[in-house]
Amino acid sequence: MPKNFLTRVNSPALTLHHKIAFAGVTTLGAAALAFSVVPADARTTTSEVVSSAQVAHSAPKDVKAGVTGQLASETAKIDAIEAQKKAHEKASTAAAAKKAAAQAAAKKKAEAAAKKKAAAQAAAKKKAEAAHKAKAAAGRSAKRAAVKPIAAKSYSNNLDGWIRESLAIMKKHGIPGSYNGIKRNVLRESSGNPNAINNWDINAINGIPSKGLLQVIPPTFAAYHVAGTSWNIYDPVANITAACNYAADKYGSMDNVNSAY
Repeated sequence: MPKNFLTRVNSPALTLHHKIAFAGVTTLGAAALAFSVVPADARTTTSEVVSSAQVAHSAPKDVKAGVTGQLASETAKIDAIEAQKKAHEKASTAAAAKKAAAQAAAKKKAEAAAKKKAAAQAAAKKKAEAAHKAKAAAGRSAKRAAVKPIAAKSYSNNLDGWIRESLAIMKKHGIPGSYNGIKRNVLRESSGNPNAINNWDINAINGIPSKGLLQVIPPTFAAYHVAGTSWNIYDPVANITAACNYAADKYGSMDNVNSAY
């Protein structure tokens, strides 16, 4: 069996211009067909022939004018669409540029703010460090001042100085006595001679003579010795302090002693 030559063949889609041209050709063909297809045995009058001829002659012009108008209209529509598309693209581009500019300005502003904040933080940190250093330096100065040893008070190396130094030590240990009471007894006992020794009284006979400014026997000196003073019985300050300590125990104070004790 022969192949069906009427089978539909896939063809590319017709464009707008193709459709318009095809419509025009169809119209022309219809007009031509109306003119030429007349039965052979039909009777045709002169007017009918003329009328058909006029139709056949005028149809192509009308069709051409219609096709041209449609083409112009479609072209105008296409141009309008293209113009609208271009305007939209232009607006989109302008909006994108404006948005990018705003983002760049915001970024620049944020960077400037961050830089300003960092500078302020650095300044505050530097100020805090300076204050800390100043405080530490002041603390060290105060500490040095607190631990700075007090210079020892100096006393003259004579009876006046010996009595005054002894009184300072007695005050620390709570031993009573006055400058005048001590001086009065020193002058009576040794005349102010720190190396004085009694070799004739009962103590001397017993082998323990009285010695020093206030004529203290060695056992008494050892028993009433005051810490911080010399263990040398002939030392003026040690002798006075030990004697006053003994007098305070026995008589209440050296001020109450007016004779040998």
